[in-house]
Amino acid sequence: MARVSFTQNIQRHVACPETRAPGNTVREVLEHVFRENAPARGYVLDEHGEVRRHMIVFVDGVAIKDRRDLSDPVGPESHVYIMQALSGG
Repeated sequence: MARVSFTQNIQRHVACPETRAPGNTVREVLEHVFRENAPARGYVLDEHGEVRRHMIVFVDGVAIKDRRDLSDPVGPESHVYIMQALSGG
């Protein structure tokens, strides 16, 4: 099962302890996590189920490409890491 973790910054807003979740895609893994932690869903995904603009999801250190369908592959030993995107100038 993939390891799923959230940055400390996100956890200031919603409790998201590190966990393990099954799935072959980012969507499958996150759906498992959000079944156990519904408040995290609304913080990470918008009303259409897409990754919110201010969030970024990595799989094994690489930012996902499919922010809409979350179809990026996840391996059984992958690390899915969710953080807030930073911007500024």
